[in-house]
Amino acid sequence: MKNINKPNEKIIVALDGMDKSNVLNLLEQIPEIIWVKVGLELFVSEGPDVLSTLKQMGKKIFLDLKFHDIPTTVARACFAASQTGAELISLHTCSGIKALKMANEAAHEGAAKVNLMPPKLLGITILTSWTSESFASDLLINQSIDLRVKHLADIASKSGLGGCVCSPREVQFLREVYPETFELVTPGIRSLGSDINDQSRVSDASEAIKMGASKLVVGRLITKSDNPAYVFKSLCDKVAI
Repeated sequence: MKNINKPNEKIIVALDGMDKSNVLNLLEQIPEIIWVKVGLELFVSEGPDVLSTLKQMGKKIFLDLKFHDIPTTVARACFAASQTGAELISLHTCSGIKALKMANEAAHEGAAKVNLMPPKLLGITILTSWTSESFASDLLINQSIDLRVKHLADIASKSGLGGCVCSPREVQFLREVYPETFELVTPGIRSLGSDINDQSRVSDASEAIKMGASKLVVGRLITKSDNPAYVFKSLCDKVAI
């Protein structure tokens, strides 16, 4: 599969563990960054104003708050989130088809209210921290992670979502089913031989893109580096295929 985007369109830099001043400093160092991920840490500590700042800087935003609640609450959250200008918004597919359909409709309505293009909603499948062993022991789910991811991706697709979030390990078999217009966004990107921290199902950047990932979410590999600009460029080189 050939990804026609520019290399720096394929890398979403996760701003986890950073405050606003750290974020601004990073983006000044690496103006080539197009996509950023705002997750729970940054959003809770800095509030929604950080999204406005990022949009003013011309950045595209993956708002990764992983909404998971009853259908009405999820829909209302997506209605509000769609008005921030975020291009991608995450929610848990295990909220169910009713919640996902309502959320997708609400996101379109919210964006239209402020004359914005509607965001793509991405369904979270199984977090990259889970292993087959912890899946069974903690949740008493004996189904394999692969089968559960396939099922949740199917729910996301049938609900009209724009894609899903999965680990690099599941990208290949999902891409065999879904067209390139269905975004497969993958965290869990690590350099070969590097510390995987609290993630389990990980992969190298070039491998994930070759298997069919649309975009890669990369955080600590860049933000904790002594030379983040060099690491970002190196990643762009790896995904330029």
